Amino acid sequence: MDLASLQRIAWDNKVRKGYNTTDVPLEFCMLQEKAAASFTAWRRGKEILGEELADVVLYVSSIAEMTGLDLQEAVRTKVAKNAARAT
Repeated sequence: MDLASLQRIAWDNKVRKGYNTTDVPLEFCMLQEKAAASFTAWRRGKEILGEELADVVLYVSSIAEMTGLDLQEAVRTKVAKNAARAT
């Protein structure tokens, strides 16, 4: 699955289930909570780390969709920029 497809799937799921689709600050707060949950899962050696990290990716994808950002292109551009850096 590519990022563009993931972004659309995450968005469609939010719309279908009536989740937040307009409050960007709230979505960033939820992303922060999921990032913290990921850290806690890692720190405690829990098997749910993958699930928590997947939530982080889904929240990032949703924020991209909410703000009209093509996440796949943004990641592609950033990877190329990082690769061009000397160190």
